[in-house]
Amino acid sequence: MAGENKQVKLTQEGFVRLKQSLEQEQGRLAEATRILQEQMEASADFEDTGLEDAKREKGMIEARIDEFEDTLARAVLIDGEENAGRVGLGSIMMLYNEATKQDMRVQLVSAPEATMRGGSIPKISDDSPVGRELMGRKKGESFVVNLGSGKQMKYKIKSLE
Repeated sequence: MAGENKQVKLTQEGFVRLKQSLEQEQGRLAEATRILQEQMEASADFEDTGLEDAKREKGMIEARIDEFEDTLARAVLIDGEENAGRVGLGSIMMLYNEATKQDMRVQLVSAPEATMRGGSIPKISDDSPVGRELMGRKKGESFVVNLGSGKQMKYKIKSLE
């Protein structure tokens, strides 16, 4: 795996959600294994589409389980308090989007955590253009994000929790 021994920084909420996702996938794997076994017993022809679909589904679930287990094995819980008034991993803030004139309450997290579903607050990956620009900034700061093809977005950090 590409990031093999590299730490993955997760919030407590992200760690819990990742463990829940792993448990869900393990349950799905048991069901996929049962379906595959049924397909194998019912199929005399190994070119059977249902059998191939069942094998493919089981393989995808196993890959997700491997990914979740790898991430959990490398997980380090972060404490948002260590950022001392600056935006860092785990920080929750109110961003004002100057183009839409709207506030957004978001949390800056690592890329693996940003891709997980659920959670009470929308997540921004530290690998994203907005996330990279947010790192280290303070409440009240404005910044511009280059989105490619000449587009830019301007944000202001209205509050930092």
